[in-house]
Amino acid sequence: MKVTGRAVVFGDDVNTDVIIPSRYLTSLDPRELARHAMEGLDPGFAEKARGGVILIAGRNFGCGSSREQAPIALKYAGVRCIVAEFFARIFYRNAINIGLPVLESPGIIREVEEGDLLTVDLEEGMIVNETKNRVVKALRLPRFILEILKDGGLIDHLKKKIGGGTP
Repeated sequence: MKVTGRAVVFGDDVNTDVIIPSRYLTSLDPRELARHAMEGLDPGFAEKARGGVILIAGRNFGCGSSREQAPIALKYAGVRCIVAEFFARIFYRNAINIGLPVLESPGIIREVEEGDLLTVDLEEGMIVNETKNRVVKALRLPRFILEILKDGGLIDHLKKKIGGGTP
């Protein structure tokens, strides 16, 4: 599984209330959530992400309250993958559960600049910075997480496993 896109870069401690402010949590429409993703940090984020981006972040991405809407907002905004120094664990699991690829890569924030073209190899745990001609390693995802991501998230994965067919 490979994902390609331009980098959008954020720093440390981006919490779930910044990813999708609580005033929008009454909406069940993922497209509505996407319009407001990251608007407190970057009012133009939804427009920037629309074509498909790879979000790069520092330490503790997704900290704060547990809300599945945070990774949903990012996914529907156009985020194809998130690579961070490390994630808050509940955000990490929520992202995988909804089929949004996440990789941890210590030092990534020093290797990527806004707008760099990246190719992320989820199976190998490699990030290729096509702009700078560099390869950065990430922690490899376990096979079971790769399977969940390939199936589109945990619910579709379980439907496939239990039903014996495609979701």
